[in-house]
Amino acid sequence: MTIDITTLALTNIALTLHDDGVLVATLNRPAKRNALDEASIEDLVTLFSTIPRAGVRAVVLAAEGEHFCAGLDLVEHHQADRSPAEFMHLCLRWHEAFNKMEYGGVPIIAALKGAVVGGGLELASSAHIRVADASTYFALPEGQRGLFTGGGATIRVAGLVGKARMIDMMLTGRVYQGQEAMDVGLAQYLVEGSSFDRALELARAAARNLPLSNFAICSAISHLGNMSGLDAAYAESVIAGVVNTQPDARARLEAFANKTAARVRPTD
Repeated sequence: MTIDITTLALTNIALTLHDDGVLVATLNRPAKRNALDEASIEDLVTLFSTIPRAGVRAVVLAAEGEHFCAGLDLVEHHQADRSPAEFMHLCLRWHEAFNKMEYGGVPIIAALKGAVVGGGLELASSAHIRVADASTYFALPEGQRGLFTGGGATIRVAGLVGKARMIDMMLTGRVYQGQEAMDVGLAQYLVEGSSFDRALELARAAARNLPLSNFAICSAISHLGNMSGLDAAYAESVIAGVVNTQPDARARLEAFANKTAARVRPTD
């Protein structure tokens, strides 16, 4: 049974579902620069646990206000005065949310602006595509705050920029922005105008793909990266066997064979 995604009771995320199956999920704590408190993390777990069963074809992860996400809600963290065990379990919920994003099989395009800092960068790195605008800046200030990453930066951010750059960011507070952020791999697109408009355009393009193909692209590639080369080659062959013979692809393959399909051309 398909779930109506718009009926989810979320505290800090607003949802808008478009007719083409693109869901816009908007972080909605602008007064806190969309910092992630416990309720926001539970929203993310709920949302991205439900999306694969709701017929959603692609997601735009957006944010209200001037900033995408300033990371862990440090005020809540300070006031909660958590024990080591309590904070460990909170981190595990962050991992639960971000793993469901990365491995859920539905394309997620993050529309970035302003601060993408600390846990906000961990959130952004869990999306499959990141679109930055001129205001976007990336940082991991944990070293200056007396903290350490707990939401997967050592896995995903290090995977984007490399171990040495991540250590530099954490030790020195280095901030990346603009073309330099693009060059090190923090975003795939840099736009002069609205990152949301570009992210929505990309989500709509992805939504036109067959869902099974998108599922493989947005889950299998990450899983394969966790395997040995021999195991990955085997698993890739099995996945290709299923995806490349799906009945829904026959019309698209026939259009290619008949030379009626759109040709692959550079956009610029």
